[in-house]
Amino acid sequence: MTHNVLVVDDEPKLCDLLASALSQNGVTVFTAGNGLHALKVLEAENIDLVISDWRMPGMDGPQLLAEIKNRFPQLPVIVMTAYSTVKNAVQSMRNGAYDYIAKPFDIDELDITVSKALQFRDILKDNQRMRAELDEHQQIDSLIGDSPAFRRVLHAIDSVRDSNATILLTGESGTGKEMVARAIHKHGNRADKPFVAVNCAAIPEGLLESEMFGHRKGAFTGAVADRVGRFMQADQGTLFLDEIGEMPLALQAKILRALQERVIEPVGDTRERKVNVRVIAATNKNLLDAVANKEFREDLYYRLNVFPIPLPALRERAEDIAPLALHFAHTLGATAGKRFTGFSPEALQAMANYSWPGNIRELQNCVERATIVASGAVIEEQDLPAYLFASNPGSSGAPIVEGNVPADLDAALAEVEKTYILAALAQSNGVQAAAAQLIGISERSFWYRLKKLGIHVDKIVR
Repeated sequence: MTHNVLVVDDEPKLCDLLASALSQNGVTVFTAGNGLHALKVLEAENIDLVISDWRMPGMDGPQLLAEIKNRFPQLPVIVMTAYSTVKNAVQSMRNGAYDYIAKPFDIDELDITVSKALQFRDILKDNQRMRAELDEHQQIDSLIGDSPAFRRVLHAIDSVRDSNATILLTGESGTGKEMVARAIHKHGNRADKPFVAVNCAAIPEGLLESEMFGHRKGAFTGAVADRVGRFMQADQGTLFLDEIGEMPLALQAKILRALQERVIEPVGDTRERKVNVRVIAATNKNLLDAVANKEFREDLYYRLNVFPIPLPALRERAEDIAPLALHFAHTLGATAGKRFTGFSPEALQAMANYSWPGNIRELQNCVERATIVASGAVIEEQDLPAYLFASNPGSSGAPIVEGNVPADLDAALAEVEKTYILAALAQSNGVQAAAAQLIGISERSFWYRLKKLGIHVDKIVR
C-alpha cells in the first residue's frame, strides 16, 4: 500500500533530506515550509502521516498539531524538535501527537517510527471501513448505536469476522445475538456461503440430533427419506446455534466431537462426513453456572468459548435507545405506509426512564405498537404502551425507610418481580411462553411466579 507523508519544516534542506530518506521506502512525500502551507496541503491531498517541526515562524508545531487534531482527528502526527526535552515530548503527546523524534535524528530510528505510525493509520482506516460497511447494512442488522458498550461489540466483530474461531455470544434475551451473528458472517470471509440458524430450545429433544446431523431413510419411525442436517447445510459457511445452553447433555458430546474433529455422523449411517463449518453459539444463560450444576459439559464450554462476545443489555447502553427507536419507527412505519419524523421529547424521556427487561426486541415491539396508534408524523408520549409508565423497580408501593432500604424486603422484591412479569406479558400480547423467554426464565418457573404473585393473565389490560 502506498502512503502519503507530509513533512513540515522551515528548513528546505531538512525537508529534502527527509523526502529522500522516506521515498526509498516507497512513501510519497509532500513538503511544506510552515503550518499554514501544511494545512493547504492537507486540504488538497490524502495524507496518511504528518511529520512536523516543533518550532517554526508563524504557526508553530503545537498550533499545527491542534489544528490537525481538530480538522483531521484520525491523522497521526510525529513531532520533530531540536530542543528535545521531556517537557516538550510530554506536551506533544498529551496534545495528541503519535510520537516525537529529536534532532539530529538517526535515519533507522526515523524509519521505525514512521513505519509504526503508518501501520497505526492503516488500522484506523480498516476500522473506519468496517464501521462504514456495518452502517451500510444497518437496515438489515439493526447494529445501531454509538455508546461505549456497543462500540466494544463492533470492535469485537471487526476483530473476529475474518477468522474461523468459534464464537460465543452471551447476553440477556432480546439483546440482538442473532443480529450480531449474521453481521459477523456477512462481513467475514464466508459471506458468500450459507448462514444456517438453529434454535436449540425450539426443537424437541428427540428430533434435535436428526436436525443437527441429518438421518438416513428408515433410521427411525417417520424417517421416510434421507435428510441433510444443519451441519451439512452450513458446510463452508456459518452455523449459528442459538440457546446452546438448552441443548441436552446427550447431544452435547456429539456437538463437541463435530467441533473438534470436523466430522459428523447422520442418524442411521455408519459413514462419517467431513464438514467445514464456522460455529457461532449464543446463550442467555451463565454457562459456567450450568457447568457447575452438571447441566452443561465443561469441555464443550471451553470449545465454544474461544472468542466470547458479551452483548450489553439495553439499559447498559441507554444512549442508543433514541437512535434504535427512530430506526424502528422509520422501517416499521414504511411497512405500514406511514412516515414518521421522530419522537416527542416526552416520548423519548419515557423510553429513557424505562428499564427494558426485554431489551431491543421489546423496544422494537413497543415502537411497532406506537406506529400503529400514532396519528401524526411525530410519535407522542400517549402513543406508547401503558406498561412503560408502570411503577419502576425501586419505586413500588412497598414501605421504604430512609436511605431507600425496604422495610419489607420480600414485599419490595415481589413488586419488582411483578412489574417485570406484567411488562413481559404486555409486550408478548399475553403469550406466556414468549413472556418467559423475554425475561430469561423457563415456562415452568414463569407459571409458578404467576400463581405466587396472583397474576391472572386473562385480566391483564392491553
